[in-house]
Amino acid sequence: MALCEVHYFSPALGMQTSAYVIVPEAEGRRQFPVLYLLHGLSDDHTIWLRRTSIERYVEGLPLMVVMPNGGRGFYCDAAEGFAYDTAISRDLIGFIDRVFPTRNDRSGRCIGGLSMGGYGSLALALRHPDLFCSAASHSGAVAFGHRMPAPDEALASEWRRILGPDPVGGPNDLFALAAAIDREHLPAIRIDCGTSDFLLEDNRAFHQHLVDLGIPHAYAEYPGEHNWAYWDEHVQEQILFHARALGI
Repeated sequence: MALCEVHYFSPALGMQTSAYVIVPEAEGRRQFPVLYLLHGLSDDHTIWLRRTSIERYVEGLPLMVVMPNGGRGFYCDAAEGFAYDTAISRDLIGFIDRVFPTRNDRSGRCIGGLSMGGYGSLALALRHPDLFCSAASHSGAVAFGHRMPAPDEALASEWRRILGPDPVGGPNDLFALAAAIDREHLPAIRIDCGTSDFLLEDNRAFHQHLVDLGIPHAYAEYPGEHNWAYWDEHVQEQILFHARALGI
């Protein structure tokens, strides 16, 4: 397989940005399905390759993996700031489909991530069900947008800049997105979280919300914390989940 680092202009961000792309090697030109793999709050597009064996885990699969730089934007179009939803759903996907040999329709696209990226993968898939056939979240910050932090909480001002003054029930609230989505266009959904993770109760609440809505999904809890040891292990299950949805 080949590893590419791409630098491209995103109109939504108004700037150059970057992504890593893992590309299978095959004789002759063929179209590959794509996994968009999102990083967490404190990282960038390099982190999945630096902290996991993602390249080894997809070896032998006819699957491209695209790891974009999502900044600290929670993959939302911020009320004040960068439009990271549009940067991924329009600019990045359009660029990848133009430049690489992709299966450039919903059946050939999936998305996953951890923490901020876990929230982002579910939010992007629920906001754009025409783009992704499956979505997976590890240790997702699934309550982001569903409740506002108190003014004195850490990062409260940053959250409010992204979400605006009253996000509950809006396009950045996963609970509202799940309730409103057309059931005929649901992506396959997988959620997992460590039993010692500080986001466990939020993930349990979102899982129960999906159960109450009658939305099919896979949910799992495993021993572990909010760290790379957990994500390196369980991204392997995410890959298998997406492979089934993609039919590869």
